[in-house]
Amino acid sequence: MNGRPAVVVGAGPAGLAAALELRRRGVAPVVLLEREADAGGIPRLAHHQGFGLRDLRRPLFGPDYARHYVRLARAAGVELLTETMVTGWSAAGDLELTSPHGRDTLGPGVLVLTSGCRERPRSARLVPGSRPAGVLTTGMLQQLVYRHGRRPGRRALIVGAEHVSFSAMLTLAHGGARVVGMVTERPRHQSAALFRAGAALWFRVPLWTRTGVTAIHGQTRVAEVEVTDLVTGRVRSVPCDTVVFTADWVPDNELAIAAGIALDPGTRGPAVDAALRTSRPATFAAGNVLHGAETADVAALSGRHAGAAAARFLRGEADWPADRVPVVCETPLGWIVPNAIALGREAPARGRFALRAGDFLRAPLIAIEQDGRRLWRGRLARVGPGRSARLPHAWTARVEQGGGPVQVKVAG
Repeated sequence: MNGRPAVVVGAGPAGLAAALELRRRGVAPVVLLEREADAGGIPRLAHHQGFGLRDLRRPLFGPDYARHYVRLARAAGVELLTETMVTGWSAAGDLELTSPHGRDTLGPGVLVLTSGCRERPRSARLVPGSRPAGVLTTGMLQQLVYRHGRRPGRRALIVGAEHVSFSAMLTLAHGGARVVGMVTERPRHQSAALFRAGAALWFRVPLWTRTGVTAIHGQTRVAEVEVTDLVTGRVRSVPCDTVVFTADWVPDNELAIAAGIALDPGTRGPAVDAALRTSRPATFAAGNVLHGAETADVAALSGRHAGAAAARFLRGEADWPADRVPVVCETPLGWIVPNAIALGREAPARGRFALRAGDFLRAPLIAIEQDGRRLWRGRLARVGPGRSARLPHAWTARVEQGGGPVQVKVAG
């Protein structure tokens, strides 16, 4: 391989879009690393429509969306290495790779981390009870149904109520299982109202809000799930043979941690500025490695933004910032991305900051301050978990680089 390539880690929507943008801007070579046997990320196993609305301006089924990006990447000259896992960093700063061909190292001229996020399994959620078969995450369910062609069960309970929960519902239906209910500890579903209403009408699945899963019982296979009403304390059992844990996302941040990259305490992903630069020089991060899951098209647009910024850096058009001002959220706000401000005042991806809260907030008045000085104040229609609210970015021009952290909070 000639020279020091631009390397992208993770061939989901964000990674594919980042690699394409690097090539579009004349960067070569571009190497895209993927630990799975097939590139495309989660969409390749999501057999429903709705992918590509924001980035491609047309709706596609998940596998078609994934194939479209993979085809474009190969045609653009991206070197795509599948079944290749990045296992760490060498003392010299090179990536350590492991693949069926053995071990190797690769020294990037610039690196874009797009390793995505994952759902926390039952063990991480500390749900007690027995340990029978039939307990899955959405990703495991999709692999079981679409890759291996196996029936997941007959009667399934979905834990969680985000957009991906409906993806799990569709996958269960394709696999021949009936969904007996959807459980969330939140007061309501976190997905778009139109999609929620359509799914409820089509599948007629009851949604039990303010309800937690407190035990799973069964011998060799799940037999029933104990759920508790968090308001009244009433406990009841739901007969089922399959439990699917959805959402509750955690960024795949192991490589970032190994590199000593600063993480944001709210997102638990790499802290990035508007150009998606991390704290490690020549290292960018994009897509769902930055936070809990956004949709595939939003991740792709983030990857495109990072690819453009990485190309500018390689051409010497943008310096690496020596200092950054952190942006922190106060409770009940949960996290904001980007979460650092650097000199240069670039606009963030899609011209906005993404903001989430731990609770559902209707028409909150949001205040952004630095050292007690107001940078922006305005009212958003709603902020909550599961879906990001849009926050404008013009206020970043008033941030003082030598000042304290920027605070984002609910005013009054």
